Amino acid sequence: MTIKDAKAYDSWKAFSGPNLGYVIGQYDLFQTNPEEVDPELKNFFEIAGPPSLDATVGAALANSTVQSAGEVLPMKKIMSAVKLAENIRTYGHLAANIYPLKDTPLNTEQIEFEKFGLTEADLRKIPADLICPQAPASVKDGYEAVEYLKQLYTQTIAFEFHHVSDVEEHEWLNEMVESRQMFPTLTKEKKAALLKRLSEVEGFEKFLHRTFVGQKRFSIEGVDPLVPMLDEMISETVQHGTSNVNIAMAHRGRLNVLAHVLDKPYEMIFSEFQHSPNKDLVPSEGSIGVTFGWTGDVKYHLGLDRQVTKESTKKVRLTLANNPSHLEVVGPVVEGYSRAAQEDRTQKGYPQQDISKSLAVLIHGDAAFPGEGIVPETLNLSGLKGYQVGGTIHIIANNRIGFTTESGDSRSTRYASDMAKGFEVPVVHVNADDPEACLAAVHLAVLYREKYKKDFLIDLIGYRRFGHNEMDEPLVTQPQTYALVHKHPTQKELYAKQLIEAGEITEQEAKALAEQADAKLLEAYNKVSGNKPEEEFELDPPATIANGLPKISTAVSTEELVEINEQLVAWPEGFTPNKKLGKILQRRLDSFGENGKIDWAHAETLAFASILKDGTPIRLTGQDSERGTFAQRNIVLHDSVTGQTYSPLHTIESANASFAVHNSPLTETAVLAFEYGYNVFAPETLVLWEGQFGDFANTAQVIFDQFIAAGRAKWGQKSGLVMLLPHGYEGQGPEHSSARLERFLQLAAENNWTVANLSSAAQYFHILRRQAKILEKEEVRPLVIMAPKSMLRNQVMASAPAEFSYDEFQTFVETKTLGQNPKSVERIVFASGKLAVELRDKAATQEDTDWLQIISLEEIYPFPFEGIQEALKKYSKLKEIVWVQEEPKNMGAWTFVEPRLNAAAPNGLTVSYIGRKRRSSPSEGDALVHKQEQNRIIDQALTRNLEGEK
Repeated sequence: MTIKDAKAYDSWKAFSGPNLGYVIGQYDLFQTNPEEVDPELKNFFEIAGPPSLDATVGAALANSTVQSAGEVLPMKKIMSAVKLAENIRTYGHLAANIYPLKDTPLNTEQIEFEKFGLTEADLRKIPADLICPQAPASVKDGYEAVEYLKQLYTQTIAFEFHHVSDVEEHEWLNEMVESRQMFPTLTKEKKAALLKRLSEVEGFEKFLHRTFVGQKRFSIEGVDPLVPMLDEMISETVQHGTSNVNIAMAHRGRLNVLAHVLDKPYEMIFSEFQHSPNKDLVPSEGSIGVTFGWTGDVKYHLGLDRQVTKESTKKVRLTLANNPSHLEVVGPVVEGYSRAAQEDRTQKGYPQQDISKSLAVLIHGDAAFPGEGIVPETLNLSGLKGYQVGGTIHIIANNRIGFTTESGDSRSTRYASDMAKGFEVPVVHVNADDPEACLAAVHLAVLYREKYKKDFLIDLIGYRRFGHNEMDEPLVTQPQTYALVHKHPTQKELYAKQLIEAGEITEQEAKALAEQADAKLLEAYNKVSGNKPEEEFELDPPATIANGLPKISTAVSTEELVEINEQLVAWPEGFTPNKKLGKILQRRLDSFGENGKIDWAHAETLAFASILKDGTPIRLTGQDSERGTFAQRNIVLHDSVTGQTYSPLHTIESANASFAVHNSPLTETAVLAFEYGYNVFAPETLVLWEGQFGDFANTAQVIFDQFIAAGRAKWGQKSGLVMLLPHGYEGQGPEHSSARLERFLQLAAENNWTVANLSSAAQYFHILRRQAKILEKEEVRPLVIMAPKSMLRNQVMASAPAEFSYDEFQTFVETKTLGQNPKSVERIVFASGKLAVELRDKAATQEDTDWLQIISLEEIYPFPFEGIQEALKKYSKLKEIVWVQEEPKNMGAWTFVEPRLNAAAPNGLTVSYIGRKRRSSPSEGDALVHKQEQNRIIDQALTRNLEGEK
């Protein structure tokens, strides 16, 4: 029953059982700290007041047949009993048997009825359904109901739902536990299959341990049920219509998951251990998609794609994402995979999302989950319209240690999972020694996600059987823990014993399962054991990448652009845009008139519209991207009266694909990772991420370093992601000046991405269209753009309409008004982006500039060496080549372009530098000092050197 229903009923009578206990607990909190109570409940308490005997329990007792000689307990006793029941639900996990090594003291203080002033006799006078409405018929009174609840909430599976504020969800979760609906009955065959899977999991690890002695494998041992849990999760979600399951995980257990969940052949894994060729071992039927980079990665970073088709099973794609050593950063990548798999991008407007199509499963480490800031960033995406995936299932593979660090030194919370409670994610803790309980946890997670479309977390508590990477000795740092581990039976052994004692399986049958697993491993090993290590490794990119981009036409006719432009400023009937903004957008109609100019944001919108017409979907996200950080984009308009939103790119007649634009949370790492994942999974889509300021990219450096820049070389993972990073020195201080261009150039190699710093709106138009056209080509690569700020509306950067209709992207641009007599040119100034614009603008005001040419380097990487070398040949009297930049000498493009310009320069000329000197900080903090420095740089670049001309 909802709160609204309760109010209509005008009493606390609307609540009963666990729902009543929960609401009473919330009322206690309301009395001490009302701001922590859900607003709807708070409003109810303010109207209804405190619970009364007649309104609550008294009414239940009056109608009950369970009384003692007509005696009714005092209200205080009844309320204590209800509070006791709710305490069991809330704090039962503290007394639960969830630690395999039994090395953690249990706390029963909160759930003993004596602490509530109750006796067994008191409880027996209370009806069972008042304490637990879902209890079976065999439970006759309040005492038996309390004991039933204790048994449920303190077993090998424990629950934390008290932080879930939605009353309906909370009641449903309690009902699933207390009715035992979350505990499906396992048939004898299902139990045997579970034991078989555990035998395969354990056998695989033991085989690797004795066959490849001393090699790192990051064993799963201690949390072995993770594999059958994933099996069960995939099976259940596929039955609910899921066709994509995307998994993120770190190193531990990865090889086992690859082998058994994604069916990576044992032979391939063994060949990786012995460094022998394995590309020919990919199954010929193509059910496994293995991509190879040319430099490769270690085996426990690799992912896999698998298409599964079984009898009575729908076709499903399983993906385990490649993951570098930054552990949790792969989480939002997989969220991006899943969102991309859920969306239909073939029609105009926002993509149509069907969350049933895809499931994201994030497997975390117990030290990393509370330790890595990317985790709350990712959890925060779960309810946002631009990023939600209809619920992610999280599993903490909890071996209760991080390398050699104890939990007490790595987190400030009781459980590794506690952070998730802040996002109201239901949490189940389960003892890895009870594989049947582990499957029950999965069943509840799948049902909850199916019903409420929200995240769910399973804390799989086990241990680590060996050291961190099987090469270190854990007894050195955890002697007491490993004294217990070495005596502790494996999870397969414990389950086999359980089934044998229950008569579900014979000892011989259990032994046969283990022998079959070993035989399969040995057979696979024998196939590759004679293979010799590869003597020669091919570490060069394929020719399609090495040869660079082909020539691509990006021009759009003026007639077509005019037609698009008119639609972009046509509002729906009754829509009232902000007056000031309306005038600005209306002026765009005049841009195609005589002497008209198209600025940066206008060029971007035209590019988007033309790309949509070509049938390429677009997704743009970033902080304030709908309007634009500098109020330049305004691609989502707000009705000034109703607040209704409207995007012209959703309604233009010629659009043949979807357009999505979302303001992102104030997060860089998780959002950029999400967009990378989205782009990888939807390669036909032009995906753009925009930093509010370019320096915000600093926070996402790991995504640039380990995924975007190197993903293809390591894993063969293609991406055409676009990153817009506002960059330019305008006196706003060190943190709002530089997008750290030098970092992207330092990472540039093997045509891994394009790094551009543009000087005109038309160039932006053409490079976006070029990027859209290469998305599904082998030559595809990410695009990094140093985007303008103050230059967004500067007419010097604006372009004439004709430049959109006949030009294509130019890797460098010679200033047309300079150098008209090449033999008179003595100095060539190279610059890029905003500074190139300022230099051209200032030179246009000067007389006698025959001696000068300014060349804007638009595409800094790949460096257009041959084109520049050829262009310089016509300047036969050249005396100087200078590189001019705003950034300090140890930053910006200087160290990258210097050797390349020197190699391209004719007549033995060497390139000199004009700009700021080396600095530790990117820029000055004072606007006046900045202006002085900026003027010095420009004046020096445009002042003729007359030395030696007398």
